[in-house]
Amino acid sequence: MEANRSLRLSSIGILLVVGLIATGCTFAPAASQPTPSSTPPEVNADPSVDSLASVTAEQVDAAVKDLPDAVRDAMDLSGTPGVGVGVVYDGEVVFAEGFGVRDVDSGDAVDADTVFAMASVSKSLGATVVARAIDEGIVTWDTPVAANLEGFTLSDPYAGENVTIADMYAHRSGLYEHAGDELEEIGYDRAEVLERLRFVPLEPFRAVYHYGNFDITAAGESVARAAGEDWADLSERLLYAPLGMTSTSSRFADLESRDNRALGHIQQDGEWIVNPEQRQPDEQSPAGGASSSIADMLTWTTMLLAAGEQEGDVFIEQSSLLPAMSPQMIMGAPTQFGARAGAYGYGFNVSTSVGGMVDVNHSGAFAMGTGTIVKVLPAAGLGIVVLSNAAANGVAEGVASRFMDIAQFGEERRDWVTFWNGVFERFNAPFGSLLGEEPPTDPEPARALAEYAGSYANEYFGAAEVAVEGDDLVLRLGPTGEWPLEHWSGDEFVFRPYSENANPGSISKATFTGDTLVLEYFDQHDLGTFTR
Repeated sequence: MEANRSLRLSSIGILLVVGLIATGCTFAPAASQPTPSSTPPEVNADPSVDSLASVTAEQVDAAVKDLPDAVRDAMDLSGTPGVGVGVVYDGEVVFAEGFGVRDVDSGDAVDADTVFAMASVSKSLGATVVARAIDEGIVTWDTPVAANLEGFTLSDPYAGENVTIADMYAHRSGLYEHAGDELEEIGYDRAEVLERLRFVPLEPFRAVYHYGNFDITAAGESVARAAGEDWADLSERLLYAPLGMTSTSSRFADLESRDNRALGHIQQDGEWIVNPEQRQPDEQSPAGGASSSIADMLTWTTMLLAAGEQEGDVFIEQSSLLPAMSPQMIMGAPTQFGARAGAYGYGFNVSTSVGGMVDVNHSGAFAMGTGTIVKVLPAAGLGIVVLSNAAANGVAEGVASRFMDIAQFGEERRDWVTFWNGVFERFNAPFGSLLGEEPPTDPEPARALAEYAGSYANEYFGAAEVAVEGDDLVLRLGPTGEWPLEHWSGDEFVFRPYSENANPGSISKATFTGDTLVLEYFDQHDLGTFTR
């Protein structure tokens, strides 16, 4: 269960898995060698870009022709209501279509202009915003976050003073995975979450990779402060407006106002429904708050594949963009001898395909109703974007993986949609050590409820308030966190969190011992003890 929680889907955790699986490090067994193409790969003067696989126009054409069937098969398997797909090859958009509906209630169709929540693909978009800011002389990748984000620090003062924009975008600050997400979940705003990161114990600085949202948010906020602008405004000025991405924003209100908008969907009793609680990720906007369409994302992807050029002119200097799309931090040691390692750049996964081609990608996912991916083979000038409006289920990754297999090898090497669906089933498991257990039939009695009531202090989460309301206890935490406490046995109660980080069916213990209260759900990193 801990492994599941460490890869939560909040804007997400699948990116780590995407990068590692793409390289063969985890889950995926060793694959057979592909049959060499009848067209030999072009000889390149740099051996580091040579590969066994070769992307040909004929294979790309076959992969494009396969896309409608691939998408419909994936939708049939998963029930995903709506999907948008786009492909860029050799500087041209060769496919841009929508499938299904953007809203199961209205039945309105998805098209290439339908706007989706991007979730963690926002990290890659944001990295290019930073690269443009570097070109303007606002910052460099090596600018310390604290240089422009006044008051920012971490629990290790040296790390707090020296952690750079690059460190945060490469997830190597020493913060644990998804640090800060649980603060956003209980209603803290961006400034308060970043302030409270100073209470998180760190692992060795620049020595370990831990994926997160608020490390990148801190970096993005620092860049925005240096520019004297809000992050969403800076993104608009430096990236979206000059590229003509008129349907793209880093502000939730803009997504909410779009007429052609895909709503997030979740499953209820086996049926896909519009989630009554649409994910609002403004507090982590640089990491998960962008929204865009297939048409706009293809414009951006075309620029990436042109090494930062737009219509023949330099849009981002290669010296600023290349580091983001190059390996900067090993994501995890291989789990078996001979396996390829996965790496992270600055806001991009950077892996190596089975055929030896550099694969730059990023996935995004909201358990509350989004699954996205952008995946490019820079040496081949080939990229695909897949956007979906269902709680993350592997559809985006499966469609993109199948497409890239056919483009490189002439055929799909495995049933990727089924594979990724299985991966996400594990991620979507509920949380709690009491899962599957029935309440005791003869529980030990609780004390008088008033004896549990009071304020319990915690420097990271803030005070937990326990109050008696009628015949029950209520737990309140942060600006918005509130749950009824159900008696389990003795001094042990339970509450049932549901959020981007807690899947439906989750159950958490709340254990009172003397003047302490331990909340299991908030104690996954030993920070969940509260003292009266």
